[in-house]
Amino acid sequence: MAAPMQRWVGRGRHWTFARVDGGSCHRREAPTGSTSNRIRGRSSVAQQPLYTTQKPRKGEHKWAAVVGLEIHAQISSNSKLFSGSQVRFSAPPNSLVSFFDASLPGTLPVLNRRCVEAAVMTGLALNCHINKKSLFDRKHYFYADLPAGYQITQQRLPIAVNGSLTYGVCAGKKQSQVIPKTVRIKQIQLEQDSGKSLHDDLRSQTLIDLNRAEGQLRVDANISVHHPGEPLGVRTEVKNLNSIRFLAKAIDYEIQRQINELENGGEILNETRSFHYQLGCTMSMRDKEGKQDYRWFMPEPNLPPLVLYDATSLPAGADPQQVINIDQIRETLPELPSVTRERLVQQYGMLLEHSFTLLNEVGLLEFFQNVIKETRAEPKKVTSWVLNTFLGYLKQQNLAVSESPVTPSALAELLDLLDSRTISSAAAKQVFEELWKREGKTPGQIVSEKQLELMEDRGALEQLCHSMMEAHPQVVMDLKKGNPRVINKLIGLVRKATQNRADPAMIKEILEKKLSS
Repeated sequence: MAAPMQRWVGRGRHWTFARVDGGSCHRREAPTGSTSNRIRGRSSVAQQPLYTTQKPRKGEHKWAAVVGLEIHAQISSNSKLFSGSQVRFSAPPNSLVSFFDASLPGTLPVLNRRCVEAAVMTGLALNCHINKKSLFDRKHYFYADLPAGYQITQQRLPIAVNGSLTYGVCAGKKQSQVIPKTVRIKQIQLEQDSGKSLHDDLRSQTLIDLNRAEGQLRVDANISVHHPGEPLGVRTEVKNLNSIRFLAKAIDYEIQRQINELENGGEILNETRSFHYQLGCTMSMRDKEGKQDYRWFMPEPNLPPLVLYDATSLPAGADPQQVINIDQIRETLPELPSVTRERLVQQYGMLLEHSFTLLNEVGLLEFFQNVIKETRAEPKKVTSWVLNTFLGYLKQQNLAVSESPVTPSALAELLDLLDSRTISSAAAKQVFEELWKREGKTPGQIVSEKQLELMEDRGALEQLCHSMMEAHPQVVMDLKKGNPRVINKLIGLVRKATQNRADPAMIKEILEKKLSS
């Protein structure tokens, strides 16, 4: 229904592939246009990779794929884009519908200020040019779940254009190298969302819910293949993909399907396709019929041009509640991920891939920064503990950062004990394990109760090292014959005898001194 939506339209992006073999999707009949709605939400069968970047065999030609994404993102707002109807998830069908939503004669759209501000903020975050004047259009394309018979969108002059988004791709044998990539953003536009069609196959009927369709993210992928240096191929559009995982699978499959079709003498139709989540393949829905589906646009007569301002063009004495100031919205933008990653690398000397991990896990960056504020430990040590020990425990038990039994303050105190050489690294891991048990004790209390403090009596440690050397003469002999690595066995035995309370560096120093005497 009249739900505020943003469409992010990305420009085509190129990939070059070698020839790929095989892969087909068997079905009894072509699905109807409603198939994607009927199968939405079902689990899918795991699929094998659908393309390869191996070098082509002699006599074969490389293929280049062009992929453009149209991303529909739902704006978080209390009411709809063009009406005052409330937005509430899981509300009873058709319980949040105004006269305008139902397209009663004489009703007019009223633009939601919050949605415009959100669109401007999105445009700024994606490095777009914000148009100070944008227009609304009617798209006369049949929507079963839009009573008016058209959709209000922005086709001729959208709210933002010509942006870019930089991201990183993990590469290398250990996926530790991050390669920066940039995707171009063609435009961002405000668009009315349609309602929701509910298909009842048992009764052979379709029901319409005119509340906001609650799909928070939906992507249409436009895909074509061609030989490099030749004109672009005919594109197909895969509609209504609602997860990143399915988006990747649909693109991979469609690239391979088109290459196989062309290499077998077939042709690619300019058509709309759906992705079958369970079979892992795309299916034809309808052809574009010469793009007539989308050719009928006209100016929206009931909405004037949308005019925005910046600090230089703001009229004197203008009411802030009646105008939208682009510069004012820019000032409210939080630090963007790319800036945050660069700051983390510069400020703490961490690897770029570590900065990606901190930002990719919800709440992990805040946790890390809170630990940094409360500990004397070096940032590199904090980074290691947060990304290895802390995050490892979370993933092992499938917990979110917010569900962690270990608080930033507790980890900071533990790292201080380690930094001050009160405990060894092995004892620190033992303390962390105790903290994870949710018993409400501080690191200091655990260290005291379990007597995990480092041994401060050097004389006692020297005596223990001497006894261990006498108990293992063969190890001592191997050391004297020139095998320095076996000293680790003696170090381990001494640490075990002290219940990990002895400093490994001090043990090694004492052993080496005794061996050389």
